[in-house]
Amino acid sequence: MSTISLLVADDHNIIRSGLCALLKNEPDFQIVGEANSGRAAVTLALQLSPNILIMDLAMPLLNGVEATRQVVRECCSTKIIVLSAYDDDVHIESVMAAGAAAYLLKHTAPAEICRAVREVHKGNAYFSPIVAERLRAKSISKLEQSRDHAKREPLTTREAEVLQLIAEGFSNKQIAAELNISIKTIEKHRQSLMAKLKIHCIAGLTRHAAEYGIIEAGPTERIFA
Repeated sequence: MSTISLLVADDHNIIRSGLCALLKNEPDFQIVGEANSGRAAVTLALQLSPNILIMDLAMPLLNGVEATRQVVRECCSTKIIVLSAYDDDVHIESVMAAGAAAYLLKHTAPAEICRAVREVHKGNAYFSPIVAERLRAKSISKLEQSRDHAKREPLTTREAEVLQLIAEGFSNKQIAAELNISIKTIEKHRQSLMAKLKIHCIAGLTRHAAEYGIIEAGPTERIFA
């Protein structure tokens, strides 16, 4: 029996620990790492090259959609299973377009999660029944074409990172420190993404980020020392 290596990413410690406990009971599963943010998930995926990355969508610093996109691009041997509380078109469309192999809802039965891991490891896609019904009713291409943002010039990876951090309340100085680049470069990315999105205020960027699943709707206000 071949072993399937797993990396689990969720910023809620209780959920992440419970999921790991469930998966450890399977003789062919091996937990090789845990991450509490999207950025940590990308870093560990590149370091550990797990067979499967099980990832939440709403995570700090780097959301699950952008983390999925980066892992798929940089670590093609790792397959992504999204385990999310969201069952709406926006989140499903975004993460599947980013390259996820499976989309499960958090109320999914434990046995189904294990089944999804094995199916994805075989090279198959897997969806919760509700998600599968949505995809059958409306193809991903039609979903993409129906959204206004599909007509815009796409954001670069760095612009997407900057957008999330702006929406989470980070200042230019804090974003520069988080991404390890200069404030001047941050300002250029900020101007570029505002031009692409045709949004020129922080409130508008925050609303856009919430609407398209980049951050959780109604995020709590960040307080910095």
